[in-house]
Amino acid sequence: MRLVAAAVLGILLTGCSTLDYYSQLAAGQWQLMQARQPVQRLLDDPSSDPQLSRRLRLAQQARDFASDNLYLPDNRSYRLYADIGRPFVVWNLFATEEFDLEPKLHCFPIAGCVAYRGYYREARARGGSALLREQGLDTYIGGVEAYSTLGWFDDPLLNTMLRWNDQRLVAVIFHELAHQQYYLPGDTAFNESFATFVEREGLRQWHAARGEEPPAADDRQRQQFIELVLASRERLRQLYAGTLSADAMRAAKQAEFDRLRREYHALRQREWAGNGRYDAWIESPLNNAKLLPFGLYDQWVPAFAALFVRHGSDWPAFYAAVATLGSLPPAQRQDELQRLLKEG
Repeated sequence: MRLVAAAVLGILLTGCSTLDYYSQLAAGQWQLMQARQPVQRLLDDPSSDPQLSRRLRLAQQARDFASDNLYLPDNRSYRLYADIGRPFVVWNLFATEEFDLEPKLHCFPIAGCVAYRGYYREARARGGSALLREQGLDTYIGGVEAYSTLGWFDDPLLNTMLRWNDQRLVAVIFHELAHQQYYLPGDTAFNESFATFVEREGLRQWHAARGEEPPAADDRQRQQFIELVLASRERLRQLYAGTLSADAMRAAKQAEFDRLRREYHALRQREWAGNGRYDAWIESPLNNAKLLPFGLYDQWVPAFAALFVRHGSDWPAFYAAVATLGSLPPAQRQDELQRLLKEG
């Protein structure tokens, strides 16, 4: 338990200043570890559910492909399975000031600073959110189906992950192992864009190796939705940089969220034939904190694609180049990423 507590404090991408918070992190990770069992044991058990066995077998094929073909870490991560009996493994709590789009950061010596705090129980996340709202902050809680301990533990496949379709299950295994391959403390956009590139290129190679049609290059509906939200976020950024009174700014903020909803419904009818894929998100309460996750996973993906091509589409050489890029001072790293974007 001492090892679990020490690693959780430094690795889980979340933080708080109270012993109570640290205790729930340690207890949650410990319970997850206790629920693990070898996937092969389940596959060898004739009483195992056939559908579960099919998904686990696919996951093991993807796990082997990740190490054999993508040169991702070869360890016991995702060769174990845990049914934790709930729809999400953690709930992340995001917070911002009322008139600011910058997140409240929480920092660790190893993981660096991140934009959220994680809770293993939804009720705890909601309690934390209520306390922050009393301080006048905007808050948002998002459920998470998988996370990486960056190689400190053997991360299991979770029942939460098996709700996804086959393609997403394979993609997330690649994504989470990429975090074990390389992680830059304190730069979420860098880390997530790197892992997203590995996920997408890995998925393309996975389908090619199996003689299957490659996945669609882009999810047009998802991209249009992200662009819609990012445009709203940019207008809010300009609003908050102004000199309006608090009351006037509060009214303008609400007007912007009303505009976002109108534009969403117009886009849904014009481009998506009424498909309401994001209706639940857009109709629930909107605030600054809810906008934080957008753009983090995609910002530098074309830059990493250019870096991959620059190094002959060779995975080991690419990973070495990523580590070199990550070792640069922040300003220099941003400049190089911008150059790679243009190259891409």
